[in-house]
Amino acid sequence: MYHPDENNYFDDKLSVYIEKVKVPTQDGLDLLGWYHEKDIKKNKTILFFHGNAGSLENRIHKLNHFRDMSVNFLIIAWRGFSGNEGKPSESGLYEDGESAIKWLVKKGVDEKNIVIYGESLGTGVATHLSQNKEFAGVILETPFTSMIDAAKKFYPYIPVGLLLKDKFENKNKIKNIKSPILIMHGEKDQIVPFEMGKKMFEIANEPKYSYFTKYDNHMMEYDESLVKALNSFLINLN
Repeated sequence: MYHPDENNYFDDKLSVYIEKVKVPTQDGLDLLGWYHEKDIKKNKTILFFHGNAGSLENRIHKLNHFRDMSVNFLIIAWRGFSGNEGKPSESGLYEDGESAIKWLVKKGVDEKNIVIYGESLGTGVATHLSQNKEFAGVILETPFTSMIDAAKKFYPYIPVGLLLKDKFENKNKIKNIKSPILIMHGEKDQIVPFEMGKKMFEIANEPKYSYFTKYDNHMMEYDESLVKALNSFLINLN
């Protein structure tokens, strides 16, 4: 399920200033994070949870666009990723995400000014941690309904429900999210079926927004239309 050493995404150079930070977890790990601060009182802060493959460098093409938005951001690398110690697991990733929230709060960021952003696998963490909270907003990029549902797509004749330990039951948790939510998905996604993103949108509470495109595959490209939709969502949170 987890592929920390895989490098199959975009290759870009940072054009936005970042500070490399360490985010401590309750179980004794120090997670690598990249932090960019404009104004933590005036601007929303995006907490970015990345997907199940690659390093922080593989998300540079997305982070660069935050430079021109009125946002701060923190992106963390999961345990076992980007040189971090530890072994990834569902409970471990939840701990990593919770630790990142606590790090931001200690930094002076109000939880009501945090926007939780989940990408692919990261949508499992984002959905779980956003339940019954008052975050400024939630963004889910290429979300799956559950890891069991996603695994069935590739292994239809195997009882994955019995074999899979990390289930990430997003479809059962999204109904507990009360924050404004944006769901983004591409119809050509060959990893997480587009229908899952649509289903998640149907289940989500209002206020909810969608950015569905006919062109994007699993890792959505930050083209002009996506950036416009994302920026519009962030502006409406103010």
